[in-house]
Amino acid sequence: MSLEEALQELREYCRGMPPVAAMQVEVEGMRGDALRLTAPLSANVNDKGNAFGGSLTSLMTVAGWGLVTLKLRLAGLKAEVYVADSQIRYLAPLYGDLVAEAVFAEGQAWDLFVDTLVQRGRARIQVDARVLLPEGGLATTLSGRYVAIAKR
Repeated sequence: MSLEEALQELREYCRGMPPVAAMQVEVEGMRGDALRLTAPLSANVNDKGNAFGGSLTSLMTVAGWGLVTLKLRLAGLKAEVYVADSQIRYLAPLYGDLVAEAVFAEGQAWDLFVDTLVQRGRARIQVDARVLLPEGGLATTLSGRYVAIAKR
């Protein structure tokens, strides 16, 4: 499967999840090793006129899930991917559209993750995600542990 085919499949998954569709999430693509998702502020605004905290968390969570799901599809593997736990930090209010990037956390070995999934039928990997401020810097960060369970 090509990267573009896997990205299109991910776009379809996102459109099929009502909460994600309501946020108007778009899978922008891969930039280097980072999966980038976007969502308009207008669909994710709070009573203060900035990005709703739940939307920030959701977008980062979906970005992490999407990264693991995408990489598994590119590896030719089918698995259900879940977020097991995460830690969120809200650093600054965001008054623009939401842009989230997810990458594998430093020190995480993709090959070990894949080998473990193939051998044991389940594996976990740490992902870092962030929502960027338009002027530079970070609005929010997520450190999450994602679990993949092989489809039989």
